[in-house]
Amino acid sequence: MAEHHVVVIGAGFGGLETVRGLAGAPVRITIIDQRNHHLFQPLLYQVATAILATSEIAWPVRYLFRDRPEVKTLLATVKGVDKEKREVLLSDGQSVPYDTLVLATGARHAYFGHDEWERYAPGLKTLEDATTIRRRMLTAFELAERETDEARRQALMTFVIIGGGPTGVELAGAIAELAHVTLAKDFRSIDPQLTRVVLIEAGPRILPGFTEDLSAYAGKALERLGVEVRTGAPVTECAAGHVVFGDETLATGTILWAAGVQASPAAQWLEAPADRAGRVKVEPDLTVPGHPEIFVIGDTASVSAPDGKPVPGIAPAAKQQGGHAAATIKARLAGGAAPGPFLYKHSGSLATIGKRAAVIDFGWIKLRGWLAWWIWGIAHIFFLIGTRHRIAVALSWLWIYMTGHRSARLITQGKPREETGSPAE
Repeated sequence: MAEHHVVVIGAGFGGLETVRGLAGAPVRITIIDQRNHHLFQPLLYQVATAILATSEIAWPVRYLFRDRPEVKTLLATVKGVDKEKREVLLSDGQSVPYDTLVLATGARHAYFGHDEWERYAPGLKTLEDATTIRRRMLTAFELAERETDEARRQALMTFVIIGGGPTGVELAGAIAELAHVTLAKDFRSIDPQLTRVVLIEAGPRILPGFTEDLSAYAGKALERLGVEVRTGAPVTECAAGHVVFGDETLATGTILWAAGVQASPAAQWLEAPADRAGRVKVEPDLTVPGHPEIFVIGDTASVSAPDGKPVPGIAPAAKQQGGHAAATIKARLAGGAAPGPFLYKHSGSLATIGKRAAVIDFGWIKLRGWLAWWIWGIAHIFFLIGTRHRIAVALSWLWIYMTGHRSARLITQGKPREETGSPAE
């Protein structure tokens, strides 16, 4: 009898945790991803803001499972799923059969019906996104150094972040420190300390997932870094060289999007019911209604926590779901009782504001300031893969903390005029 074949689409936190959880089970596993690496997304903004190098937060998938001969990795793009034939359809016309399928395909940027804004306001989900943002930011300073028109120079030195969630807050703080500290003495015609960083949030406050007191602290901490926080003003237009929010038009050379996400097209592949964000409405055990052989986890799944609220799209939730899917598969193969419904255990919310402040909400205790920042850093280092990466990131952070110098501020992959939406065009 052929071994049970488990196909996992997506090598993110949920997908990898599923594969790890299946260690020792009588299965063969195929991982399919359109990139060859696993990405530690919580630190992606640090690549975008020249704090870390790409190699410090990403690992080749093949390397991670080099000692697991039952695991096969395919670099491919999925275009659909044939539920009747139990096959994953690839973009090159090939297909991969499965006995059990785990969809952990993550999410992408959502522009609330204005997909044309993506050209001017890139989001942050991949290494390519991060290096594009880093290039745009650093190029803006280089163009400002040569610009003789004062209005255009000010626009180039104005950075707008749309969305006041953790990603937006972390980006705003990191950009402000990059401009006001790291680059302070690097230019001769411009003063980087005059850089404007504007964080725009449509809602009444930033970090809406945190308590009001932590949200207020984060706002004040950003203002101390020189960030202008604008709340209650939804963006109505993003274009080359400016953004419109509320009744204000702001000239800017760089717009970054951190306001919303849309699930991958997995619901379309499966012809399954989905919520407004495109996430598959799964059964309590994370399977697709009518198809117990298909699991959907992570940002691709719509599932409720014990308190009735949606499970957040964060790494710990995806890992817990991956572990639950693996446990269910193993129980089925062993002929035992399934673990039952998935129960999410919230371990806390964390967000950093620059290099000396953070907010943490564990529910039973709330922390802010430098102590929260140290806990935030230790937690992220702990979840990195491999001793070398932990040491490298820790040393990079220590060096920046002591000197303010960031060694990863390289302009790569393209020329300034290739950037769409650039005021240089």
